[in-house]
Amino acid sequence: MEKCLFCEIAEKRIESKIVYEDEKVIAFKDIHPQAPVHILIIPRRHISGVTSVEEGDRELVGHMFVVSQQIAKDFSVYQCGFRLVVNSGPDAGQAVGHLHMHLLGGRTLKWPPG
Repeated sequence: MEKCLFCEIAEKRIESKIVYEDEKVIAFKDIHPQAPVHILIIPRRHISGVTSVEEGDRELVGHMFVVSQQIAKDFSVYQCGFRLVVNSGPDAGQAVGHLHMHLLGGRTLKWPPG
């Protein structure tokens, strides 16, 4: 199977502006930011999306949320507020078939989002 774009970024075969990494996840700046702070948080292991998350992935998915708190602090949006978005499938806007979480902040975010 050919590796996806985010797998290539996680393996550092494609350059990105990494802002956080550990043994489970990597986070980097979105190349088409929708807010002053727009970070993508992805698992290093390929999971194609929300509908492919399994029982054994609970700890990993929870870890993504914990990491989001640290990134929000690092980018000074923890106190004022930030949004986490996980799209599932093409109709929801999932453009890359690898589970990822968008962390958006740095401006007032409207609701509904789109």
